[in-house]
Amino acid sequence: MIDNLSLPELVAQMFVVRASGYLFDHQISYPEWEPTASKLRYYLEKLGVGGVILVGGSAAELAVRSHQLQSWAKFPLLLAADIEEGVGQRFAGATWFGPPMAIAEVARHDAGKADRYAEQMGAVTAIEARAIGLNWVLAPVVDVNNNPDNPVINVRAFGETPEIVGKLAAAFIRGAGPHPVLTTAKHFPGHGDTAVDSHLELPVLPHSPARLAEVELPPFVEAMAAGVDAVMSAHLLIPAWDAQFPATLSRKILIGKLREELGFEGLIVTDALVMGAIANKYGANEAAVLAAEAGADVLLMPLDPEGAILAVCEAVTQGRLSITQIKESVKRIWEAKIKVGLSISDPPQPLAKGEIKNLQSIDSIDLSLLANPDSRATAADILRDSLKFGGNLPLQVPKPPENQLLRNLIVVDDVLGCEFLGNHTPAIAVPEQFGYKLQLIDDRTGAIADNAGAEDFSPTLLQIFIRGNCFRGSAGLTQAAQDLFKKLLKTGELQAVLIYGSPYVLEQFLPHLPPSIPYVFCFGQMPVAQSLALEVLFGIDATGNA
Repeated sequence: MIDNLSLPELVAQMFVVRASGYLFDHQISYPEWEPTASKLRYYLEKLGVGGVILVGGSAAELAVRSHQLQSWAKFPLLLAADIEEGVGQRFAGATWFGPPMAIAEVARHDAGKADRYAEQMGAVTAIEARAIGLNWVLAPVVDVNNNPDNPVINVRAFGETPEIVGKLAAAFIRGAGPHPVLTTAKHFPGHGDTAVDSHLELPVLPHSPARLAEVELPPFVEAMAAGVDAVMSAHLLIPAWDAQFPATLSRKILIGKLREELGFEGLIVTDALVMGAIANKYGANEAAVLAAEAGADVLLMPLDPEGAILAVCEAVTQGRLSITQIKESVKRIWEAKIKVGLSISDPPQPLAKGEIKNLQSIDSIDLSLLANPDSRATAADILRDSLKFGGNLPLQVPKPPENQLLRNLIVVDDVLGCEFLGNHTPAIAVPEQFGYKLQLIDDRTGAIADNAGAEDFSPTLLQIFIRGNCFRGSAGLTQAAQDLFKKLLKTGELQAVLIYGSPYVLEQFLPHLPPSIPYVFCFGQMPVAQSLALEVLFGIDATGNA
């Protein structure tokens, strides 16, 4: 079958393009990366690209969207998503787990329970992905986050040691294994010990081969032993292995280390080619060619899909790339498609009017598979079992003088992007029941301390939502936010602290926090995480009742 494809058709199968999960063009959130419906249909129907990575929309919308995309496609598609924390992380309504590091916290006290949680998380993620038409889970993260200043991995990792990361990542893969989805170990050979966000610039991993073999590589070895289907490369320069090219573009690393030394036979997929670490230096089309030359089978998120396809085709005709290598990559891609239940016909059969190929009826989508009570209970249990707290709990809410207000001061790292907050969410609604007035500020605001102190003395509940986020370049408190915390301590306004997200932020606070002041930390930021944290703080149930 592969031998009957033209060169452009072969090369197009290697590309996975990004698209909005929303159904309509006016809903597109990132127009630079997410094509309009007509352009996307052209990529799928005419160019024959091999897959789509989706972001945004509800789970129910995604179920419709995935059917739409498959109906447009020249060849059946791999439909992928970065759902490291469950389908609900990206698509509203499905189960949203806390970050993997929450399970690592459970493992400190009960390794067996943590192992079961990771396996359940893998199973639920796989089941819910299939329910909405996804067949490629871009998880688990198997980076060892042993650098607290890591701005991009952070709580996405299953822990800070190769032993815990390898064990929990393997359990996640085992949980997903019985279901027809692909799993992905990322970011090879390990992005955990960096302080630079590769979405913005190229990090350098300066370690020796011995250190890489001891810390970075073991979780990938365990993931492969557990049957992971794909490995995603990292945009990292590792001089000990290749002083010229980052891992994504390095044949010494992708073929020499991953294929030949470690014996991996599955799909090698690049991290997104639009990321600054690669795109800034090599350009959109040349980066795709270099990645293919290096041995990548799947080229993820090119900025200009058509231009990148033409560039790779030209590299083949010029002799830079062998057609044999291209066919080997497409063979792996098609084997993966067959594994997840896609039917590859040769040649592609024309559709009758109104026919949808390789698809069940949309009426057959079983939405009861999404966010069922057991799945949501498991997600809540993981968060509850990983909570950290101290000080005088529960908080005794004071009655302020008539000229003062109780203040609910919420600090976030992106006011415009925090979809987990609203007037109805517990972080706002529960304190309001106790008489707290909301003040919401962005961690990046330069004059944060002055703005927060503009009112008269106010007893303050401080809630902080900060974790590693792509494109932010930081995973901790800004100096302005640290100054705010110190000011509240100095004035005596600080009543209690709740931190959602990064445990490293908690570690910044604890040395300065008087032992009497209550604090609660939760790895999650979503509404259920807020409920659990406030339940501990106020001594109430998760609905806010006494």
